[in-house]
Amino acid sequence: MVPNKIFFTKGVGRHKEKLASFEAALRDGGIEKYNLIYVSSIYPPNCKSVTREEGLRYLSPGEIVHCVMARAETNEHNRLVAASIGVAIPADSDQYGYLSEHHGYGETDEAAGNYAEDLAATMLATTLGIEIDEGLGWDEKEEVFKMSGKIIKTRNVTQSAQGKGGLWTTVISAAVLINDITSRIPNQ
Repeated sequence: MVPNKIFFTKGVGRHKEKLASFEAALRDGGIEKYNLIYVSSIYPPNCKSVTREEGLRYLSPGEIVHCVMARAETNEHNRLVAASIGVAIPADSDQYGYLSEHHGYGETDEAAGNYAEDLAATMLATTLGIEIDEGLGWDEKEEVFKMSGKIIKTRNVTQSAQGKGGLWTTVISAAVLINDITSRIPNQ
């Protein structure tokens, strides 16, 4: 089974119980109804990115669903947590790309997102034989990746939140993989 559709989502949840906080984050992300199986970080060849709303139409409650997920949680007041998925897609759609997950503390959306995006792009670049100076910052690396003509797109999906006293705060970011079999009709 090679997924041919993917969607990205994120969420934040708060509750006095850690597990319930995670459930609330999944609900905020719209993926609480599924049995999630975490997989490693390959963006499948010829995989089309769709909106969360479109992707959810292909899924049924209770279904086993594969995803790459980043998750961070805290019960410390004002502690900043972030979860980010980085994406790097090659110019050749027959080639696989990379997804990365980053779980951070004390990082803004921008910092966590840049880190995850850099990580995914660097993994793809090494696969494609692009030489990268690891001392470069993300903006400079991004220029090298794009100028090579081998990496067509990078992006990130990031959720951060500050902890609230007396509650668990959980953030998630996920890439949900769908195998859209042509005979399968989307849920309406």
